[in-house]
Amino acid sequence: MTGPLSPAPSAPLFSWRRVYAMVLRHVYLMRGSWTRLAETIYWPLINVVVWGFISQFMAGHSDWVARASGVFLGAIMLWDVMFRGNLGVALSFLEEMWSRNLGHLSVSPLRPLELVTAMLCMSLIRLLLGMVPVALLAIPLYHYSIFSLGLPLLAFFVNLLITGWSVGLAVSAMVLRYGLGAESLAWVLIFAMAPLCGIYYPISVLPEWLQTLAWCLPPSHVFEGMRSVMFGHGFPQNELLIAAGLNVVGLGGAVLLFLRVYHVARVKGLFLGMGE
Repeated sequence: MTGPLSPAPSAPLFSWRRVYAMVLRHVYLMRGSWTRLAETIYWPLINVVVWGFISQFMAGHSDWVARASGVFLGAIMLWDVMFRGNLGVALSFLEEMWSRNLGHLSVSPLRPLELVTAMLCMSLIRLLLGMVPVALLAIPLYHYSIFSLGLPLLAFFVNLLITGWSVGLAVSAMVLRYGLGAESLAWVLIFAMAPLCGIYYPISVLPEWLQTLAWCLPPSHVFEGMRSVMFGHGFPQNELLIAAGLNVVGLGGAVLLFLRVYHVARVKGLFLGMGE
């Protein structure tokens, strides 16, 4: 027996139309607020500007660093893919909590998996809005193009984006479970991973007991692969396959965690008490 607010029995289990409606809602929010749009571009721009000038300074003072200066810019751009991927998912979910809209969504025809898909789509949109202009700006400013990595760049991009999605969904689940007091995890958790990912240095620099943990993280394999390509050692197929395998497990686990917590919150009526 279905209630007045339940989807019709003939309703599809998954509807891209409902996903599109959720994405459109967040696009309208972004379009109507210049601060949201500025924030999307601000952080990648600041990172590239700061690290670009650091790279230029170091390039003039060390022959080795002159060879590796592009590695720093490439690393910060790829790191931002993971960071923005995580933040895009978390912010899309937090927007619903801040506006007290989760209660409305929970009684609408929107299904939890469609909500997750919409959050991932919004994360990609936010990421492209922030990163593409910055990547293009780095070409005239520092004479460096991240696109010079060629096809491996796509593999690096996809793997880091999926890692960011996994973290963002896990953070969203924690916020849903413990309330807005846990929203700082959107920034804290991803930065806690940074020292173990080998963004600016090889994993071999870490103590041996930390290296084991680092190799369990997909970004560690991605950044090692990035340096391999930049230093002319070839495409690191094995590293990328390991990263992809870890990402499949991580994203699958994060989706299941979010859906489980969402179901429990819906059954217990926790959505009504959430908001700013």
